[in-house]
Amino acid sequence: MVAIILGVLLGGLLIRPDIAAMLLAFDFPLIDTGIDTVAEMNLLVIGLLYLVAASFNLFIPDTGVDHKPLKKNPLYLLHEFNHCLRLLWRDRLGQVSLAVTTLFWGAGATLQFIVIEWAKAALNLDLSKASMLQGVVAIGVAIGAVLAAKMITLRKSVRVIPLGIAMGVGVLVMLAVRDTWAAIPLLVIVGILSGFFVVPMNALLQHRGHILMGAGHSIAVQNFNENLSILVMTGIYSLLLKAGLHIYGVIVLFGLFVSGTMWLVKRRFEANQRIHDDVSHLEDVRH
Repeated sequence: MVAIILGVLLGGLLIRPDIAAMLLAFDFPLIDTGIDTVAEMNLLVIGLLYLVAASFNLFIPDTGVDHKPLKKNPLYLLHEFNHCLRLLWRDRLGQVSLAVTTLFWGAGATLQFIVIEWAKAALNLDLSKASMLQGVVAIGVAIGAVLAAKMITLRKSVRVIPLGIAMGVGVLVMLAVRDTWAAIPLLVIVGILSGFFVVPMNALLQHRGHILMGAGHSIAVQNFNENLSILVMTGIYSLLLKAGLHIYGVIVLFGLFVSGTMWLVKRRFEANQRIHDDVSHLEDVRH
């Protein structure tokens, strides 16, 4: 969560004209880097951060777990991945947690763009200041994650699903906000709701995935679904804007979609729970 906050804030700083000009003016002695635009400079900074992050992997200690490597045959790998994908989506708890985390990351990525456009239209903020509001949402997510870790156990994780519905409602409230000082607490609340419901769901997903197929396979399935969700939802957002839909209309569709989808996930979990209770009752009667 700290990385999310710092990443958003760093992005906001890099697009500020004064900071961008200062970094662009810097050059190595006797070396022509070929970096002549703000976009190239930003890409260089981000690339260096990726290299730093990658270097951290060199210091991960060996846990001693004996891991059998998979076959290198691409067809076998696709078959194995498809098997794990179907297995997790068919699991009673796995499908619920996977649906929630998939929706969260897709909605979270889209919300970052929505906040920028909304800040321009409703608050008259430029790109740099609008990007700082993204950091406000990230701070809320971090607070929600900490609260969830302290208050929600793995056994009670599914109880946070209604907070996803509340998150969608919170996004709809953005339509009534016209002041920056009112926007900040609202975005913090939206972030808190997001962090509070996604952390327990993520823990549940990791738990079910570890039991069903192992942690590595589970993370692969989770990342595939989450990145696909980000690609689809941000793509739809871009198409809506390209079609001429006002940002307020996008917010309405987005809020209703998040709340409606989370409501369907809640109904699905309740249906799964009823089936589980009925099966348990029949087994008790037989015994």
